[in-house]
Amino acid sequence: MHTVQQNTLQKLGECRWLLGSSSSVLFLPRLPLMHCHLIRVPPKAFVLLTARMHTLSTGSQSNSTSGPCIYTSRFLKPVTEKLASFKLACSKRVQMAARIILITALLALASPRALAFDPSPLQDFCVADYDSKVSVNGFACKNAKDVTVDDFYLAGLDKAASTANELGANITLVNVERLPGLNTLGVAMSRIDFAPFGLNPPHSHPRSSEILHVAEGTLYAGFVTSNTAQGNLLFAKKLKKGDAFVFPKGLMHFQFNLGDTEAVAFATFGSQSPGLVTTANALFGSKPPIPDYILAKAVQLSKTTVTWLQEQQVQMAARIILITSLLALASPRALAFDPSPLQDFCVADYDSKVSVNGFACMNAKDVTVDDFYFTGLDKAASTSNELGANITLVNVERLPGLNTLGVAMSRIDYAPFGLNPPHSHPRSSEILHVAEGMLYAGFVTSNTAQGNLLFAKKLNKGDAFVFPKGLIHFQFNIGDTPAVAFATFGSQSPGLVTTANALFGSKPPIPEYILAQAVQLSKTTVGWLQQQPWLDIAQEYGQPLVQAN
Repeated sequence: MHTVQQNTLQKLGECRWLLGSSSSVLFLPRLPLMHCHLIRVPPKAFVLLTARMHTLSTGSQSNSTSGPCIYTSRFLKPVTEKLASFKLACSKRVQMAARIILITALLALASPRALAFDPSPLQDFCVADYDSKVSVNGFACKNAKDVTVDDFYLAGLDKAASTANELGANITLVNVERLPGLNTLGVAMSRIDFAPFGLNPPHSHPRSSEILHVAEGTLYAGFVTSNTAQGNLLFAKKLKKGDAFVFPKGLMHFQFNLGDTEAVAFATFGSQSPGLVTTANALFGSKPPIPDYILAKAVQLSKTTVTWLQEQQVQMAARIILITSLLALASPRALAFDPSPLQDFCVADYDSKVSVNGFACMNAKDVTVDDFYFTGLDKAASTSNELGANITLVNVERLPGLNTLGVAMSRIDYAPFGLNPPHSHPRSSEILHVAEGMLYAGFVTSNTAQGNLLFAKKLNKGDAFVFPKGLIHFQFNIGDTPAVAFATFGSQSPGLVTTANALFGSKPPIPEYILAQAVQLSKTTVGWLQQQPWLDIAQEYGQPLVQAN
């Protein structure tokens, strides 16, 4: 907490804007303040700061609270006398505008009309400290000074896991238990290997929806709805290489390798801890077991059959694969997750005239399996543009079944030396995994006492890298052959801000005298930059990365 001293305020006068390097304070007029307590708060919040009254005529002090100071940034440095040179007279209209902004912002923060988003982290990242003895919801944060680029890096996604088990399937995880940089970021992913006719048995994820995309082979995949007047409906489809399919949060689903060759798929989750409930294991393998007379009645089998099922080792094999392998996904050490939907799914109704946060729901009777299906992820997009990169989207604009589910993904193609330029996603963290080629990828922290730190690394085929929510990041193909990567998002609408485009290509443009001072360039240079045909990534890629309504 910082204090504006009395002598500073007397020099500044009764009503002035105090302009610091990254924040501002408005003092309401005719309030002879003694000092004003400035409180450190999360970004994008407005906080009322109390001021103690000082009676100039008598020199006495009053302990009553009056007249708010309004603080509009994440941190205000101690105010010093040199700020007096920035004094600007303020009017009643300014004060009224500030009050309106404050009240509106607070009302928005308190509004119950929220849909699906992960809670905002309070810092750039919170790398998991596995050695900490502190018990928190997730992991305690490693000291930022001890964080390295390898905390956001994992290798091995190009390697097949052994499928020598009764189910013929196995999973390679990318979660907070294996990649400490994921802590608090609300995303996870996995690689699933299938032997010929291998099975990922019926299961559910209580805390996340899932997008599965097939990298190799042919799968039969589907999910079953919860109880409806029409019964428990199955939505299932044959998936080939390059296809994607959506499994809504909490619904039982499965994948089966239809082919006599091996298959590979990648799963995207919108939570760092989606959880796992393998249906047969939960029914017949619980500890202690559910009484056989309850199960016999529930599944309409004899007690003898139920007891036999409970004694089988099939469940143990399943647990070895899916409970041991996915233990971290089911870990109670979770922080960020999307709020639970109020129904199994809300397939986007593109034709609806109703305005909602996202899309209105299609009538459930009109929903088909193809509303959860997308094809084309095996096809390279054209990279014949100035950047030498292109994106194939899997978002709610192109896959209606994603509406309200809080996940999205994309395929990124890079020409030799192609670039996905510096950009940020204000509403989601990202996991990038390299399917082909070599990339140089990294992100830049927000302002710190040490400056804006770059965490960057060379990525090879099978490597994964994390980009925390809201931070500027990039990928560059350092090879002389094409490269391919897949991006996982923990929101159906991560948003996209391309840094250079936002600075120099805004409509209308930011005044050149502002940019000239901000980026330390001449007005002539800034004017020239603003006149350039800045490549609109969203248009080049066909649509916005994920477009919020």
